[in-house]
Amino acid sequence: MAVWGLGSRLGLRGCFGAARLLYPRFQSRSPQGVEDGDRFAVELVTEKGHIFAEELQKIQCTLQDVGSALATPRSSAREAHLKYTAFESGPILELEQWIDKYTCQLPPLTAFILPSGGKISSALHFCRAVCRRAERRVVPLVQMGETDANVAKFLNRLSDYLFTLARYAAMKEGNQEKIYKKNDPSAESEAR
Repeated sequence: MAVWGLGSRLGLRGCFGAARLLYPRFQSRSPQGVEDGDRFAVELVTEKGHIFAEELQKIQCTLQDVGSALATPRSSAREAHLKYTAFESGPILELEQWIDKYTCQLPPLTAFILPSGGKISSALHFCRAVCRRAERRVVPLVQMGETDANVAKFLNRLSDYLFTLARYAAMKEGNQEKIYKKNDPSAESEAR
């Protein structure tokens, strides 16, 4: 079975049903494709064998479901397709439980932190950035009624989970998080 087709060579992306979306390859402005980036980024972390590796693998599967929901526009999909790609709240509740599980083990957050804390933590911060971008692109689709609000809610909780997990990974590996410090332009001009 070929992994490419004429449609993909022309810049078309298949949707569930007969619809095709035109998008520039590698520079997609649609939310589809962003979840692909998150699945890839999550895989980078999963290979290290942390206790949260199974959670990340489950998230990768759920991101596949997110992609299916996004590829099934409500305005043009058949009812059978909509039923098959419905996105329920279960994965959202699971993320919230995982967030609580790790948060109670972390020191309280008293300042903004920068993406840091070692390679695993930084990779998780990168995953979070990709996830936030996907969330920003999904919100207009939810507002237009083209996809389920649970998709956007899942991506929002996922970014919270990835942030919490990045902090947890840094703590477990004994790495320091870098604290954000506002630049003071007056201090710089006095130093000159």
